[in-house]
Amino acid sequence: MTSATIKDNKTLTTVIHLSVFTKYFIPLGNFIFPMLLWLARRQDPFVDHHGRNALNFQISMFLYTVFIVAVGAATFIYFGMRFTIGEPLFFERDSFVIEKFSDALPFFIIAGILGIILLGLFILELFAVINASIKANEGKLYSYPLTINFLGSENPDGNNHQSNQSRNEQFNDTQKQTL
Repeated sequence: MTSATIKDNKTLTTVIHLSVFTKYFIPLGNFIFPMLLWLARRQDPFVDHHGRNALNFQISMFLYTVFIVAVGAATFIYFGMRFTIGEPLFFERDSFVIEKFSDALPFFIIAGILGIILLGLFILELFAVINASIKANEGKLYSYPLTINFLGSENPDGNNHQSNQSRNEQFNDTQKQTL
C-alpha cells in the first residue's frame, strides 16, 4: 500500500467504520452501509482491508449475539417447563408460582451472566469501532478483536493485485501443463 492511496482514502475508511452505528436507526444498517462503501472502492488495498474487517466484525458480533440470545431463550424455556411440571401445558393464573427462591436461583444466575456478556459485547463493539475509526483516520491498519474471518482476502498472499491473465487463461495454462 502506498502512502498516496492511504492518504486519499483515510476519510472513506473512517466513514466505513463509523457507518456501522446506523444499525441504531436503520435495521441491518451495520451491514448495508459499510458494504456499499467498501464495494465502491474495493480495488484499493487500504479500503479493502478496512472494509473487510468492519464487515467481518459486524457479522461476528451478530452471530455472538444470536447465540447468547438463543441460550437465554433455551434457559427460559427449560426453567419455565421445570417450574410447571405438575401443571397442565397452558397458562393459568398460578402457573409460575415459585415456592422457594433457591429453585429459581440458577435461572437468575444464568440470566445475569448472559446479560453481563451481552453488555460486554456491546461495550466491546463501541470501543472497537471507535478505535478502528481512529486508526483508519491515522492511516494505520486495524484488526478487530474476536473476529471470525468470513470475508477473506481474494488472494492468499494478501495482495489485491490484478493478474495480467484472466482466470480462464490461467485455468487453460494449468490444463495444458497436465496434458
